[in-house]
Amino acid sequence: MSRERCPHCHRASTTCICALVQTIPHKAEVLILMHPMEVHEAKGTGHLLHLCLPRSRLLVGEQWPAETLNTWLDDDWARPGQPGQRHSLLLYPDTEAQDACLGLQAPAPLPQPWPLPPEQLRLVIIDGTWRKSRKMLFLNPALQGLPRLALQQVPHSRYVIRKAHQSGQLSSFEATAVALAQLESWPADSLQVQALDQVFSRFMAAQMQYRQG
Repeated sequence: MSRERCPHCHRASTTCICALVQTIPHKAEVLILMHPMEVHEAKGTGHLLHLCLPRSRLLVGEQWPAETLNTWLDDDWARPGQPGQRHSLLLYPDTEAQDACLGLQAPAPLPQPWPLPPEQLRLVIIDGTWRKSRKMLFLNPALQGLPRLALQQVPHSRYVIRKAHQSGQLSSFEATAVALAQLESWPADSLQVQALDQVFSRFMAAQMQYRQG
Protein backbone atom coordinates (compact mmCIF):
# COMPACT_ATOMS: atom_id res chain seq x y z
CA MET A 1 0.00 0.00 0.00
CA SER A 2 1.17 3.50 -0.76
CA ARG A 3 1.81 5.74 2.22
CA GLU A 4 -0.65 8.46 3.08
CA ARG A 5 0.71 11.79 1.86
CA CYS A 6 0.17 15.37 2.89
CA PRO A 7 -1.74 17.17 0.10
CA HIS A 8 0.33 20.32 0.59
CA CYS A 9 3.98 19.29 0.86
CA HIS A 10 3.42 15.87 -0.85
CA ARG A 11 5.52 14.02 1.70
CA ALA A 12 4.50 11.03 3.73
CA SER A 13 2.25 12.24 6.54
CA THR A 14 4.77 11.06 9.11
CA THR A 15 7.44 13.36 7.64
CA CYS A 16 5.22 16.33 6.72
CA ILE A 17 7.13 19.62 6.65
CA CYS A 18 4.18 22.02 6.59
CA ALA A 19 4.92 23.09 10.17
CA LEU A 20 8.19 24.59 8.89
CA VAL A 21 6.48 26.95 6.48
CA GLN A 22 6.67 30.71 6.98
CA THR A 23 4.94 33.12 4.60
CA ILE A 24 7.60 35.39 3.14
CA PRO A 25 6.48 38.73 1.64
CA HIS A 26 8.05 39.33 -1.77
CA LYS A 27 7.35 41.37 -4.91
CA ALA A 28 8.86 39.37 -7.79
CA GLU A 29 6.73 36.44 -8.95
CA VAL A 30 8.33 32.98 -8.92
CA LEU A 31 7.50 30.16 -11.34
CA ILE A 32 8.79 26.78 -10.12
CA LEU A 33 9.09 24.16 -12.88
CA MET A 34 9.38 20.89 -11.00
CA HIS A 35 10.63 17.69 -12.61
CA PRO A 36 8.16 14.82 -11.98
CA MET A 37 10.79 12.86 -10.06
CA GLU A 38 10.96 15.70 -7.51
CA VAL A 39 7.27 15.58 -6.57
CA HIS A 40 7.70 12.89 -3.91
CA GLU A 41 11.45 13.27 -3.42
CA ALA A 42 12.05 13.44 0.34
CA LYS A 43 15.18 15.54 -0.11
CA GLY A 44 13.55 18.03 -2.50
CA THR A 45 12.98 21.67 -1.52
CA GLY A 46 10.62 22.82 -4.29
CA HIS A 47 7.36 22.27 -2.42
CA LEU A 48 8.68 23.97 0.71
CA LEU A 49 9.77 26.94 -1.42
CA HIS A 50 6.35 27.17 -3.06
CA LEU A 51 4.53 27.04 0.28
CA CYS A 52 6.66 29.90 1.65
CA LEU A 53 6.26 32.23 -1.36
CA PRO A 54 2.70 33.55 -1.86
CA ARG A 55 3.55 34.99 -5.29
CA SER A 56 4.76 31.63 -6.62
CA ARG A 57 3.24 29.04 -8.93
CA LEU A 58 4.36 25.43 -9.31
CA LEU A 59 4.14 23.48 -12.56
CA VAL A 60 5.14 19.79 -12.68
CA GLY A 61 6.53 18.26 -15.87
CA GLU A 62 9.59 17.71 -18.00
CA GLN A 63 8.37 19.07 -21.32
CA TRP A 64 5.39 21.28 -22.14
CA PRO A 65 3.74 22.43 -25.38
CA ALA A 66 5.18 25.81 -26.31
CA GLU A 67 1.76 27.46 -25.98
CA THR A 68 1.28 26.13 -22.44
CA LEU A 69 4.71 27.20 -21.26
CA ASN A 70 4.45 30.61 -22.89
CA THR A 71 1.18 31.16 -21.05
CA TRP A 72 2.91 30.59 -17.71
CA LEU A 73 5.84 32.77 -18.73
CA ASP A 74 3.97 35.68 -20.28
CA ASP A 75 0.38 35.91 -19.03
CA ASP A 76 -0.97 37.87 -16.09
CA TRP A 77 -1.51 35.21 -13.41
CA ALA A 78 -4.29 37.24 -11.83
CA ARG A 79 -6.10 37.53 -15.18
CA PRO A 80 -5.66 34.29 -17.15
CA GLY A 81 -5.48 34.86 -20.87
CA GLN A 82 -4.40 38.47 -20.51
CA PRO A 83 -0.82 39.52 -21.33
CA GLY A 84 1.29 40.20 -18.28
CA GLN A 85 3.49 43.17 -17.54
CA ARG A 86 6.37 41.20 -16.06
CA HIS A 87 9.67 40.12 -17.58
CA SER A 88 10.50 36.44 -17.07
CA LEU A 89 14.08 35.59 -16.08
CA LEU A 90 15.57 32.11 -15.83
CA LEU A 91 17.64 31.48 -12.72
CA TYR A 92 20.48 29.55 -14.30
CA PRO A 93 24.28 29.76 -14.34
CA ASP A 94 26.32 30.85 -17.35
CA THR A 95 26.76 27.67 -19.42
CA GLU A 96 27.47 29.27 -22.80
CA ALA A 97 30.05 26.71 -23.92
CA GLN A 98 27.88 23.73 -22.93
CA ASP A 99 24.80 25.30 -24.52
CA ALA A 100 26.60 25.69 -27.85
CA CYS A 101 27.60 22.02 -27.82
CA LEU A 102 23.98 21.02 -27.27
CA GLY A 103 22.71 23.34 -29.98
CA LEU A 104 20.67 25.44 -27.55
CA GLN A 105 19.60 28.92 -28.57
CA ALA A 106 21.36 31.79 -26.88
CA PRO A 107 19.49 33.48 -24.03
CA ALA A 108 18.12 36.96 -24.58
CA PRO A 109 19.87 39.84 -22.81
CA LEU A 110 18.50 41.13 -19.53
CA PRO A 111 15.71 43.68 -19.98
CA GLN A 112 16.85 47.27 -19.92
CA PRO A 113 17.30 49.48 -18.05
CA TRP A 114 18.65 46.93 -15.60
CA PRO A 115 17.97 46.36 -12.77
CA LEU A 116 14.20 46.55 -13.05
CA PRO A 117 11.92 46.87 -10.01
CA PRO A 118 10.96 43.43 -8.63
CA GLU A 119 7.28 44.24 -9.32
CA GLN A 120 8.13 43.91 -13.01
CA LEU A 121 9.91 40.54 -12.76
CA ARG A 122 8.98 36.85 -12.81
CA LEU A 123 11.76 34.51 -11.72
CA VAL A 124 11.73 31.04 -13.31
CA ILE A 125 13.23 28.15 -11.33
CA ILE A 126 13.98 24.68 -12.71
CA ASP A 127 13.60 22.31 -9.77
CA GLY A 128 15.48 19.09 -10.41
CA THR A 129 18.91 17.53 -10.29
CA TRP A 130 21.56 19.14 -12.48
CA ARG A 131 21.18 16.41 -15.09
CA LYS A 132 17.37 16.71 -15.10
CA SER A 133 17.44 20.50 -15.24
CA ARG A 134 19.73 20.39 -18.27
CA LYS A 135 17.34 18.00 -20.00
CA MET A 136 14.36 20.23 -19.19
CA LEU A 137 16.19 23.19 -20.66
CA PHE A 138 17.02 21.18 -23.78
CA LEU A 139 13.42 20.01 -24.24
CA ASN A 140 11.82 23.45 -23.82
CA PRO A 141 13.06 26.09 -26.28
CA ALA A 142 10.95 28.76 -24.58
CA LEU A 143 13.22 28.41 -21.54
CA GLN A 144 16.39 28.57 -23.59
CA GLY A 145 15.56 32.01 -24.93
CA LEU A 146 14.82 33.61 -21.56
CA PRO A 147 17.25 36.16 -20.12
CA ARG A 148 19.32 34.48 -17.45
CA LEU A 149 19.93 35.66 -13.94
CA ALA A 150 23.26 34.60 -12.52
CA LEU A 151 23.72 34.68 -8.77
CA GLN A 152 26.20 37.09 -7.23
CA GLN A 153 28.27 36.18 -4.16
CA VAL A 154 27.05 32.58 -4.05
CA PRO A 155 27.19 31.31 -0.46
CA HIS A 156 28.43 27.90 0.57
CA SER A 157 25.57 25.42 0.32
CA ARG A 158 24.21 23.82 3.47
CA TYR A 159 22.34 21.23 1.38
CA VAL A 160 24.51 18.30 2.47
CA ILE A 161 21.84 15.64 1.97
CA ARG A 162 22.36 15.71 -1.80
CA LYS A 163 25.66 15.51 -3.66
CA ALA A 164 26.60 18.59 -5.68
CA HIS A 165 28.15 17.93 -9.09
CA GLN A 166 29.93 21.28 -9.22
CA SER A 167 31.15 23.77 -6.66
CA GLY A 168 28.72 26.57 -5.96
CA GLN A 169 25.61 24.49 -6.64
CA LEU A 170 22.72 25.23 -4.28
CA SER A 171 19.37 23.64 -3.60
CA SER A 172 16.37 25.22 -5.31
CA PHE A 173 15.35 26.78 -1.98
CA GLU A 174 18.78 28.27 -1.32
CA ALA A 175 19.25 29.54 -4.87
CA THR A 176 15.84 31.19 -4.97
CA ALA A 177 16.40 32.83 -1.58
CA VAL A 178 19.67 34.33 -2.83
CA ALA A 179 18.08 35.40 -6.13
CA LEU A 180 15.15 37.13 -4.43
CA ALA A 181 17.48 38.93 -2.04
CA GLN A 182 19.46 40.06 -5.08
CA LEU A 183 16.42 41.20 -7.09
CA GLU A 184 14.60 42.82 -4.18
CA SER A 185 17.69 44.34 -2.50
CA TRP A 186 17.06 42.59 0.81
CA PRO A 187 19.88 43.28 3.28
CA ALA A 188 21.37 40.33 5.12
CA ASP A 189 19.57 41.28 8.33
CA SER A 190 16.14 41.73 6.69
CA LEU A 191 13.16 39.80 7.99
CA GLN A 192 12.82 38.00 4.65
CA VAL A 193 16.40 36.73 4.58
CA GLN A 194 16.29 35.70 8.23
CA ALA A 195 12.95 33.91 7.81
CA LEU A 196 14.09 31.98 4.74
CA ASP A 197 17.32 31.05 6.48
CA GLN A 198 15.38 29.83 9.49
CA VAL A 199 13.01 27.73 7.37
CA PHE A 200 15.90 26.07 5.55
CA SER A 201 17.86 25.46 8.75
CA ARG A 202 14.86 23.72 10.29
CA PHE A 203 14.28 21.70 7.13
CA MET A 204 17.88 20.49 7.14
CA ALA A 205 17.70 19.63 10.85
CA ALA A 206 14.53 17.61 10.23
CA GLN A 207 16.11 15.79 7.29
CA MET A 208 19.20 14.89 9.30
CA GLN A 209 16.98 13.61 12.10
CA TYR A 210 15.05 11.40 9.65
CA ARG A 211 18.31 10.01 8.26
CA GLN A 212 19.67 9.22 11.73
CA GLY A 213 16.39 7.69 12.81
